[in-house]
Amino acid sequence: MDAESRFLADPTERAPEISFERAWAFAVLEHAMQQLESEMRAAGKAKLLEHLRPHLQGDRNRRPYAEIATDLGVSEGAVKVAVHRLRQRYGELLRAEVARTVETEAEVADEVRHLIEIVST
Repeated sequence: MDAESRFLADPTERAPEISFERAWAFAVLEHAMQQLESEMRAAGKAKLLEHLRPHLQGDRNRRPYAEIATDLGVSEGAVKVAVHRLRQRYGELLRAEVARTVETEAEVADEVRHLIEIVST
């Protein structure tokens, strides 16, 4: 679901500033994911990301690693390593995106925590 869809799905009884913060948070997450998608396409690994994206976004309906491994013709261990690396890269891209919105590097961790808190509510 993209940032706009999530924003529109928000209950209308929320305060406008909370809705704005949630829309901002989802937009930041979506932009980081788009950057990751672009990198993976450029590396010829779009199919891998397509299979593993639910594991990066905490989707509860994600497929087991063993099934993905079978589909991709690799070992389950290789899938686990790929998820780990993609999570790391996604985190790096997310922190870089947040860093563009704050004045100091010290504020990045606080802002990322706030972002996670906002999307978790």
